Amino acid sequence: MNLDELFTKSYWVADILPEQVPKYSDGQYSAVEQFYLREPQLSILRKKFFEIILKLNCYYDISVLTDPEDEEDAELNPLPEELYGLFVGENAAKYIMVLVDSENTLIVSNEDDTYMTIYNPTEHLLKLLRYIAEAEGLFVWKP
Repeated sequence: MNLDELFTKSYWVADILPEQVPKYSDGQYSAVEQFYLREPQLSILRKKFFEIILKLNCYYDISVLTDPEDEEDAELNPLPEELYGLFVGENAAKYIMVLVDSENTLIVSNEDDTYMTIYNPTEHLLKLLRYIAEAEGLFVWKP
């Protein structure tokens, strides 16, 4: 299955919140989201996303892309230090796609989101993601 097809599959999110905020919530969702999208909170959040992917890579081979237009540049199982650099720091990628080819699953992290999107996860992969995300203080849920 190619990447375009994966984007059409059902998806889950690894998020800072345990469920979707209702459209007309009395809370301060926008203010809270903007708080997490500023430094140093953004680096802390992206480090959590890195930890999830790094630990997932202990169970599955992953291919990492930072340019959705160039699938040929996918790096198979990047070193932890390289993966860290994609998520955190001055040269962090704005857009990261992680393909778990054996499970036909795609995980996407975008610099202006407080969540990662997980497309087409298998039950086992989803179970692992929930455990790992919970350890990082994040939640995995289906919108």
